Amino acid sequence: QQQLVESGGGSVQAGGSLRLSCAASAYRYGYWLAWFRQAPGKERKGVAAISDDGRIRYAESVKGRFTISKDNGVNTLDLQMNSLKPEDTAMYYCAAAPAWARVAAPLSESEYGYWGQGTQVTVSS
Repeated sequence: QQQLVESGGGSVQAGGSLRLSCAASAYRYGYWLAWFRQAPGKERKGVAAISDDGRIRYAESVKGRFTISKDNGVNTLDLQMNSLKPEDTAMYYCAAAPAWARVAAPLSESEYGYWGQGTQVTVSS
């Protein structure tokens, strides 16, 4: 299976913005795509997910601040992150799950079988 490759991470001050992208050409159709994050010493948690037909889910902690989208022209999964907080600091991963698997919990790590290597986001206060 082809890779998922994240980019766009970096360091920013609280209140700032970052945009993450994930090259996902092999997962353009028929997949749930999602962003997860893992802070040091903590479990990996779902941030946002988007289905093949455009259904979207967000974690409560990022609602109103983060926006997930797909750019079918360049086959990327994007995450626009605004009003960043220090608690958003984490390694961010994109992930894919086939839609035929009837994903019941789009923000659950166990639903996803394909993962990128991650990109680090650091938010300073």
